[in-house]
Amino acid sequence: MKKGAIAGLGCLGIVLIIVLVLGTKSCGTYNTLVAQQQSVESQWAQVENVYQRRADLIPNLVATVKGFAAQEKDVLQSVVAERAKVGSMQVSPDILNNPEAFQQFQQAQTGLSQALSRLLLVVERYPELKSNQNFLELQSQLEGAENRIAVERMRFNQVAQTYNTTVMQFPNNIFARIFGFQKKEYFQSEPGSEEAPVVDFTQ
Repeated sequence: MKKGAIAGLGCLGIVLIIVLVLGTKSCGTYNTLVAQQQSVESQWAQVENVYQRRADLIPNLVATVKGFAAQEKDVLQSVVAERAKVGSMQVSPDILNNPEAFQQFQQAQTGLSQALSRLLLVVERYPELKSNQNFLELQSQLEGAENRIAVERMRFNQVAQTYNTTVMQFPNNIFARIFGFQKKEYFQSEPGSEEAPVVDFTQ
């Protein structure tokens, strides 16, 4: 066999090994990205679930407060309007790739949180409402929902950070671009959010 043919076979072998290594690496990276993307979407579904739980409590809460404090019409209407705004948003996991839509979703949820805080502050003026068993039960459920929202948003940010780190690291970023994986948005605190909504009216 001629030296040129042997050299050619050696070069072909090296090329095949490189292709095999790159193929294995790309399969591993793709599978990792798919698994992490699924974790992000699963956690996003959990965030939506706890937001929905809070939204479901609101009609009963508003009705109960209205029964004792019908004159607080502006505050009650504000809560109903903010809940309607949140409910009218079409939300899917695609929102995680759209910073503008994600920001609108977060602003709508923040608007609802602020309206609820104003509603619950009004209760201080109505001692009979503060001692109503139905209201106390709703208040307790709302407090639980707010806590779950904070926990699930934190968990979402954690899985999104893991995913985003994988997407942005070299050489994963090359494969991510090829396969269409995009960085996900994070929940961020709104100004003044370091102060939790006031939901304890048992004092």
